[in-house]
Amino acid sequence: MKQISKYIKVVNGALLAGSLLLTACTSHFESWNINPNEVTPEQMERDNLKTGAYFTQMERGIFVVGKDKGGLFEETQMLTGDIFASYFAPVKTWDYAGTEDNDCYKLYRQWYNSPFNNAYTEVMQPWQSIVENTDEVSPARALATIVKVFGMSRITDKYGPIPYSKFGTSIHVAYDSQKDIYYRFFEELADAIEVLTGYNSRTSEPYMERYDYIYNGRVEKWIKFANTLRLRLAMRISYVDETKARTEIEAAIGHSIGLMTSVDDNAVLKQSASFTFINEWWEAFESFNDFRMSATMDCYLKGLQDPRLTCYFKGAVKDGAYHGVRNGQTSRNQGTLSEAASSMNVGQYDNIQWMSAAETYFLLAEAKLRLNLGDKTVQEYYEEGVKISFSSKGATGVDTYLADNVNVPVTSFIDPTTGRSTDVSRMVSTLTVKWDDSASESKKLERIMVQKWIALFPDGQEAWSEMRRTGYPGIVTISSNRSGGEVPEGELISRLKFPTTEYSDNSENTQAAVSLLQGTDIAGTRLWWDVKR
Repeated sequence: MKQISKYIKVVNGALLAGSLLLTACTSHFESWNINPNEVTPEQMERDNLKTGAYFTQMERGIFVVGKDKGGLFEETQMLTGDIFASYFAPVKTWDYAGTEDNDCYKLYRQWYNSPFNNAYTEVMQPWQSIVENTDEVSPARALATIVKVFGMSRITDKYGPIPYSKFGTSIHVAYDSQKDIYYRFFEELADAIEVLTGYNSRTSEPYMERYDYIYNGRVEKWIKFANTLRLRLAMRISYVDETKARTEIEAAIGHSIGLMTSVDDNAVLKQSASFTFINEWWEAFESFNDFRMSATMDCYLKGLQDPRLTCYFKGAVKDGAYHGVRNGQTSRNQGTLSEAASSMNVGQYDNIQWMSAAETYFLLAEAKLRLNLGDKTVQEYYEEGVKISFSSKGATGVDTYLADNVNVPVTSFIDPTTGRSTDVSRMVSTLTVKWDDSASESKKLERIMVQKWIALFPDGQEAWSEMRRTGYPGIVTISSNRSGGEVPEGELISRLKFPTTEYSDNSENTQAAVSLLQGTDIAGTRLWWDVKR
C-alpha cells in the first residue's frame, strides 16, 4: 500500500470548532461495545475517540447543514451549482450583489469564494486531524478519505486546479493541476477500499457507528459508495484520458463487493434522535422564499409527463399548477414570481441524499455504450437507472413511462407571470423516453443524459458537471448573459473563478495556478476534462 504523508497541523477556527465538538461528544464513549477479537482498547481510542467528531464534521460539511447555515448553503450549492444546472431559478434580487449576479453568469465574489473556503474548513481540516490521530491501515482514516475525495471532487469540478496534495504543509499552499488531483483521487480511493475490504473480511461489526450519519458504520455500504464514486470520477475523465478511465472503471466494476445497486445502497445524510438538521433546500424555498422551479425543469418534466414532477415540486400558490422561472433574469419581483411558480417539494427535516444507486446504472449505461464495459446491455442499464430513480423518489408508473415513445420535452416555455411564450425547441432535447436501439450513439448518449439529469435532482453540482462533460441535456438558456464576454452567448458557464481570498492570502500560488488552467481565470475557461461540448 502506498504511503500517505503525515501533515503538519494547521491551527485555526475550524479546528478549534472541531475540538469543541469533540469535547461535547465524549460523554458517549464509555457506552461503546468493543470486540476484543478485532480491535484493542487503544485502537478504539485512537480511531474513534479522537476521530469520530471530526468525521461527523466532514459529513455535515459536504452539503452544508447546521444552525444558521441556510445562507451558506445557498452560496455553496444553490448559487454555484443548482442554478447552473438549471434545476432552480432565483426569484429574489440580493441587494448586496446587485441585479446582475451568478444566475446571469456575472459571478459575485462572496458566492464564488464560499464553496472553496467552506471545503477547506469543513472537509480538509477535519480530515487532516483524523490523519494525525490514525495510522495508514485505520478504517477511520479510510472512511474519512472517501468522504474527503467525494467533497473535494465537487470543489475541483467547480474551480479546476485547487490546493490538494500539499495541503497542511505550509500556510501558503501550492495548487495541483486537475489531472494530478484526479489521479490522486483514484490512488486514495484504491487505498481506502483496500483497507475497508480487509476490515469487512474480518468482521461484520459496524465501525464508528455513533458518528456516521450516512451508513451508520456499515463498512460494506461505504465500500460500494467508494467504488461508485470511483466509477463516477473515471467517467468524468473518459473523454480526456480514456486509458486511465478504463483502468479505474474496470477496478470499480470488478471489485468483489461491487457498486451501489439498490435503494438501500443510496448514500443519504440521515436525521436521527441524536442528529437533526433543517433541510437547507427547504429553508431556501420555504423560509427564505428565494428560489422556484426552473424553466428547464418545467419543459422536461411536464413535456415528458414525468411522474417525478409531483415528487420534486409543488403546485404554484397562484393557480395550483406547475410552473418554472427562466434563469438569468435581471429584474425579479420576489412576491410575484414566488406565487406564480412552483416551490420544491421538500420537508423541513427531510434527509439529504449524497448519491443514488440510479446514478450507478446511468454511469454503466454510458460505459457500455462508449467503452463496451459491463456485462449488461446499454438498454438494461438505462432502464434500471430510471426504475431506481422512481423508487428512490417515491414515484409510480415507471413501466408506462419507459414505454412512452410519444411525449417529448415542451418546446415553447410559457412565463407564468406574463404569459409570454418563448420558443425553446433548439435549446432542449426532442427525444422521447423509450429506448431506441437503432438510434445513433450520440442520440443514445443524449437519452441517457436526459434521464440522468432528471435523476440527479436536486444535486445541481453533479448535474452541472455532467452537462459540461457531455453537452447534454440542452437547457433553456439564460435570458440575460452579463458575464462581460467571459461566457459566450448561448453557452453554459464553465467554472467559478479562483476566490478573491486566495488572491489576497495565497497570492503567489494562486497566480501560478492560472497557468494550470490552460486559459485565464474567468467563468468561461473550460476545465481539464471538459473537452467534448
